[in-house]
Amino acid sequence: MRPDTPAENVDHTAEAARLERTAGLYPEDAEALLLQAAAHLELAGDRPAATTLYDRLLSSSQGPENLESPHLIRALKASNLWEYGHEAEARAIIDGIRAAAPRDPAPWVIVAESLESHDELEAAQKTFTEGVTLLLADAAETPHSAHPLLFGRHRVRRMLGAAHDEWDALADTLHSSSVSLDELHDPKRVWSLGSDNPAELQAEISRLRAELGAYREELSRPFPVAVLHWPTGELAELVGAYPTLADEYPSHEEHLATIEASLRELAASGTANLGIVTGTVPSYEAFAASEGTSPADTDLLPQYATTLAARGRAVGWPPERGAACWCGSGAAYAGCHGVEAGA
Repeated sequence: MRPDTPAENVDHTAEAARLERTAGLYPEDAEALLLQAAAHLELAGDRPAATTLYDRLLSSSQGPENLESPHLIRALKASNLWEYGHEAEARAIIDGIRAAAPRDPAPWVIVAESLESHDELEAAQKTFTEGVTLLLADAAETPHSAHPLLFGRHRVRRMLGAAHDEWDALADTLHSSSVSLDELHDPKRVWSLGSDNPAELQAEISRLRAELGAYREELSRPFPVAVLHWPTGELAELVGAYPTLADEYPSHEEHLATIEASLRELAASGTANLGIVTGTVPSYEAFAASEGTSPADTDLLPQYATTLAARGRAVGWPPERGAACWCGSGAAYAGCHGVEAGA
């Protein structure tokens, strides 16, 4: 669940500095970029500097209300603080996150895993369970982002020797590796690592390879194939400033219909991991300047969309069941652009 956990051969300190500089150039992406920088600093062993970045994001000048993921930032800060001796402060932050009951799985996973890593297994199980119950009790489907909650809960309960319940059964169903969760989370595995029996060692190697493969697959999930969306006001400003783009965008209604049609066509062709990025005129003009070309160049539009997606600005498509439509109308997707063609 770490944001963009880097490879081992990276100069983490230098990469953190680069990301901080980039955050200065792209203030709208500062949150995601500084979280990545903090992750690099933690990997470099400079945990106090990472805490400084978390505090910078949460400072009154930034304003937590203006952050996309304030609970995630607090969770990462708590986990980091505990790792270099600030247990009391970390526990206080964790208690605050649990009381706030965020609707995002990531903060729950971070704080529960922090408790688990410090042998607070009962507290970790309780935290995982609180998150699972809050986010999934009334959910018609289990979003991918909630899988780590279920898998982490399964792992901790296995270590505690607890009998399987309905949430553990759901975790087993969602787990796709050839090695079962019960095997991966078996507490006796630690003993097999010290075995003199070649068969036991080979079995453990197979389990570890399966676990590592699943972990690498999760980390390597590419940024989405994204389609560019302009809100009503932004599109009007864009076409007003660059009239040649009117051929590309005859009307806002047509623009929205084209987005949905393009995404459906991509999905029908087998393209996975689709998303939508929302453009703004100032950001687009800055991008054009960085590319040394005019914003009126239509060839720049897909490049801009790809760059926004690579910077973590994409929202997955289609929206989850019951979610609002991506167009910003406020209506549910199923009753807006999610209506099947011809319905």
